[in-house]
Amino acid sequence: MKVAMLSPIAWRTPPEKYGPWEQVASNLTEGLVEKNIDVTLFATGNSITNGKLQSVTDSGYAEDAATDPKVWESLHISHLMEQADQFDLIHNHFDFLPLTYSRLIKTPMVTTIHGFSSSKILPVYKKYNKDAYYVSISNSDRHPELDYSATIYNGLNPNEFTFQKIPKNYLLYFGRIHPEKGTFESIKIAKQAGRQLIISGLIQDQEYFDNKVKPFINNDDVVFVGNSGPLERNKLMGEAYALLHPISFKEPFGLSVAEAMMCGTPVIAFNLGSMPELIVDGKTGFLVNTIEEAAAAVANVQSVERKHCRQWAISKFSREEMTTGYLKVYSNVLKV
Repeated sequence: MKVAMLSPIAWRTPPEKYGPWEQVASNLTEGLVEKNIDVTLFATGNSITNGKLQSVTDSGYAEDAATDPKVWESLHISHLMEQADQFDLIHNHFDFLPLTYSRLIKTPMVTTIHGFSSSKILPVYKKYNKDAYYVSISNSDRHPELDYSATIYNGLNPNEFTFQKIPKNYLLYFGRIHPEKGTFESIKIAKQAGRQLIISGLIQDQEYFDNKVKPFINNDDVVFVGNSGPLERNKLMGEAYALLHPISFKEPFGLSVAEAMMCGTPVIAFNLGSMPELIVDGKTGFLVNTIEEAAAAVANVQSVERKHCRQWAISKFSREEMTTGYLKVYSNVLKV
């Protein structure tokens, strides 16, 4: 089986820091290579893989303001499509754009839908619904007007996350700094709970950061450590008393939630989107609805067994589980 893995090119695959779609594409590529599948990763030229690598650009467009994303996305996608007949299957992690090629090539295309950025993109998914093979990353993110081949949770490499039996006392916010992700709410929760909060993430909304987050940063009870890479992430998550995830949108998955539990760290999250699928309430964290409930949940974190968080994450969100799930989809598509 020869698989073409189409990763986004906003960031390197795997990303040096932020880049969840690139991270998932990398994890799956390496998982397939371990199972002796012939995989060619289409990504940025500085990407790292044990498979084959093809690229049209050396680095991600998000790292170079002079780069036009649409231009390089077009070149990137077409580079794969023009050699589609060399592969048995294309796995698309690049959202809706590659679907517009799917009726022009003979190679079947599996598309992982990493969430819907807007209802405005649905017409593309609807147009190719009968021809495509869609995979959702959570049951909650399924659109009622689309057909799906499977739901496969995003998978992590457990070896990249160290289990920490005894944590420190701080709470952690880890993710995009954006209103929908709840950075400001995390500050309020931590203050009500009387604990230090460490904030790590990519500033995606500068005005929000300047007005709602930055005024509270004092390197005492609210600390901002910037956008962390894998090593810093492993340490921050493993040593955290709990991860705070007070989102205000129906999040399709939430990679940081699985990452925290992989370290043994419980998660306190607002009960929206995929959170009930990721978190076992009272066992690997707490599902809450308000800031007050979240602050109260901090006092109950000691009732959660950290080893259970790790076991749950490995059983549901490991690279092995994800890879096995996608191989089943590939086999159904190729009828092998």
